[in-house]
Amino acid sequence: MRGNLFAVAVDLVVLTVRHDQLNVLLVRRAERPYESHWALPGGFVQADEDLGDTAARELAAQTGAATQGAVQGHLEQLGGYAAPGRDPRGRVLSMGYLALLPNIPDPEPTGGPTAAFLPVEDVYGLAFDHDAILADGVERARAKLEYTTLAAAFCPPEFTVTDLRRVYEAVWRTEIDPRNFQRKVTSTPGFLIPTATRVTGGRGRPPQLFRRGPATALHPPMLREPVAVAHA
Repeated sequence: MRGNLFAVAVDLVVLTVRHDQLNVLLVRRAERPYESHWALPGGFVQADEDLGDTAARELAAQTGAATQGAVQGHLEQLGGYAAPGRDPRGRVLSMGYLALLPNIPDPEPTGGPTAAFLPVEDVYGLAFDHDAILADGVERARAKLEYTTLAAAFCPPEFTVTDLRRVYEAVWRTEIDPRNFQRKVTSTPGFLIPTATRVTGGRGRPPQLFRRGPATALHPPMLREPVAVAHA
């Protein structure tokens, strides 16, 4: 029956690390419902698209980035959201996707002046149920960093161990002992591949540059410390 039909959409949690903070890409809605509210980027699935096609299209449209092929990054399915009333226009099933990208330099993404990266900790009151989708995406990213090498997806093609450690600290909102971290990531087979280049211009011994290796898992995992939450 017509009353049981669902529209199908995709919403993207696009995370990057800027200025040592975990940031999310948001767009300001130009029309009802939730006009002028910040929201996650996304769109409806077209007739000739699979869910992953829509996610990749929307990601490229908003950031100019792709996560397959030569461009570094990561895109994965997060989960489905279909609660009655989540969209005032009618029943809409949205599939959330999580994208992890290296820092996209200013100017802001190609979505235009209504698109911006904002620190995750400052974001609340999003349109629809996007607060819940964002929370799920952030927790997925935090958990992934414990047992996979996906932290490198936040880094440029070549990076230092300090750059990588700052990713973990930004995503986990904690401080990590530099020596223990260096020992862990450089001793994990296939996590980091050293290059012939060192960073120059600083004091002391120039740090080594690395690139992401073929490994996908951390054995044993690198467990995070619980994040302390302040209460009023």
